Amino acid sequence: MKVDTMRKIDRWAGIPLCWVLTWLVRLHSVFARRDERPAGKVLLIELSEMGSTILADPAMRKLRDRLGTELHFVIFKKNKPSLDLLKTIPQDNIYAIRDDSLFALAIDALRFLAWTRRKRIDTAIDLELFSRFTALLSGLSGARRRVGFHAFYNEGLYRGDLLTHKVAYNPHLHISKNFVALVNALATDKPERPYSKTVIGEDEVRLTRISTPESDCTAMRAKVQKQCPDYDPARHRLVLFNANGSDLMPLRRWPQENYVRLAREVLWAYPDVIILLTGSGSERNGLDGIVEAVRDARCVNMAGLTAFDELAALYEISEFMLSNDSGPAHFAAVTSMPTFVFFGPETPRLYGSLGTTTPIYAGLACSPCVSAANHRKSPCDDNVCMKVISPGQVFRVLHPSLEKSRFSDAQELVRPLIPSVV
Repeated sequence: MKVDTMRKIDRWAGIPLCWVLTWLVRLHSVFARRDERPAGKVLLIELSEMGSTILADPAMRKLRDRLGTELHFVIFKKNKPSLDLLKTIPQDNIYAIRDDSLFALAIDALRFLAWTRRKRIDTAIDLELFSRFTALLSGLSGARRRVGFHAFYNEGLYRGDLLTHKVAYNPHLHISKNFVALVNALATDKPERPYSKTVIGEDEVRLTRISTPESDCTAMRAKVQKQCPDYDPARHRLVLFNANGSDLMPLRRWPQENYVRLAREVLWAYPDVIILLTGSGSERNGLDGIVEAVRDARCVNMAGLTAFDELAALYEISEFMLSNDSGPAHFAAVTSMPTFVFFGPETPRLYGSLGTTTPIYAGLACSPCVSAANHRKSPCDDNVCMKVISPGQVFRVLHPSLEKSRFSDAQELVRPLIPSVV
């Protein structure tokens, strides 16, 4: 389903359903016995964005390693590969909901109710900020303990009153720390209003790096050579351009013509660099336009040619990635590859990657324009915040990393050729 269609359903069906369920939950609580047992089987709910799943991993690991809980997760089927990459949640404990049609969504939602009871879920944590659907899933999960973000006296989306542990979302705190705050709400030994009166340090939101076997890296180099026969790992460096963006928010995309201009300058200045355009198979045709405009054999379209489980190997053999604010910037955070990420409608202060990353952000007065209060739907129809960032500015940001050549002969070759990009 289209994003706007899902928003309309979430609004027109979600509001009355959340209201009805709120009163049903209140009625049930009158007769239910209070259960003081600690959290044992915890369900995390995060449906819509793969990147957010990566950002929630420190919170998930804290639940598992420090609180000793058994983790479960519900997510849209198309976003499940992000959990497969992390491997924090056992496969048998992941419930994937189809969202390609309203019928499939409804059927999977009903099956979810049986799945949570079969798994004996006792605690549900809603990681979403703006979805009434996830609030309903939490309320209907059968969990006696339900944790999530609550508006209190702030204006925001009506999501009913279904939580037992209400945490105040902090719009000045990185989202990964907000996720940890939800976990901390379970660790307190007394009721709080709001929950999670805790300090969350930087060490609590560090990601665990994944290790990539050398055999996988070798296979990936062979795959690159198939698309770019001139590629020689002993002579060339790979630079990734992720010039796409989630359909959830096309405003996050840096203009394609800017990627073309930047690619030309990088390839002209650095003969040892090969640029690989990354993305899904559905984005391949769109990226062909960049390849055709650059007109250089060292600019190669790899979109759709690497499986999700091969991304770690691709990142491991690459120097760095330039990316729009989308999932790949967060996937790379579990590897050692640096990233440079464009921001505009979002701010890196709240949604920046947890890896080795450099945000590229103009900081206009209107930016960021999306938040929990507007359901991530901006009135903007002209993303000047992205367009104002010039290829010249980006080249200067990338320049120090491009100068760190592993090949001394190539470094001597390119040093006098560094252009003045405008």
